[in-house]
Amino acid sequence: MTTMKKLLTVLLLLIGSFYSLKAQNVGLSFSYFVPRNGYFSTPISPFSLRGVGYNFNDYFGVQTGATLYRMSGLSIIDLPFESKDPFLGPNFTLFVPAEFVFQLKGQKVQFDIKAGGFFFYGFAQQLNSGNIDRAIRQYEQWDVANSDLTFKNNLGFGKQIGAELTLYVTNQFGVSFETNYLMGTAKFPLSGTYTGGTIASGLQNVAVDYKDAKVDFTGFEFSVGVIFTGGSGGGSKSKSRRRR
Repeated sequence: MTTMKKLLTVLLLLIGSFYSLKAQNVGLSFSYFVPRNGYFSTPISPFSLRGVGYNFNDYFGVQTGATLYRMSGLSIIDLPFESKDPFLGPNFTLFVPAEFVFQLKGQKVQFDIKAGGFFFYGFAQQLNSGNIDRAIRQYEQWDVANSDLTFKNNLGFGKQIGAELTLYVTNQFGVSFETNYLMGTAKFPLSGTYTGGTIASGLQNVAVDYKDAKVDFTGFEFSVGVIFTGGSGGGSKSKSRRRR
């Protein structure tokens, strides 16, 4: 079984187990990621389920979830050249957080402060050769550049902090707004060659091995959720967290 199939199987199992936790508290969530030096990324519906967890008491809990993102473009860092444009993408990325939550609950409002870690894995990876070539051309001060690079994909890890505001319109219906700041990397060594030069100097061929290259998974994540509860609303003291 390929890595992509394994991850999709894990995601489906996670979603199945989450839906078996508490059927009366269900919802929909749409999460969007704006990476540093990257392009706006969107979730792949219906593979997005967040806010699943357990409350230790009225104030503290833990939660997890999973989102399958369609990443438009991500940055690759720790290279000798850099750019404000992404070097990687488009691709698909599985994102799974694990957070501690501090909760302040009212009858119609709930405010959560969150902090924790996450892992992510990209598949169907593609290098953005056009952006890479432009960065090499600027780095080398050449007129033309053409790269031929290969990569080794790896699982990435990071940490995050954020907050969520939930407004309960009725005892059975609520809307949540969440923002998280993510800081993560994944080892992504690059190797190969690039060719280029100037009119005066002619063409040169350069062999490279960027062992320290990493995918930069840093940026802001925004989520909007619609929550359907079992009638308890924001003042519920249930141990199982409502999910979206």
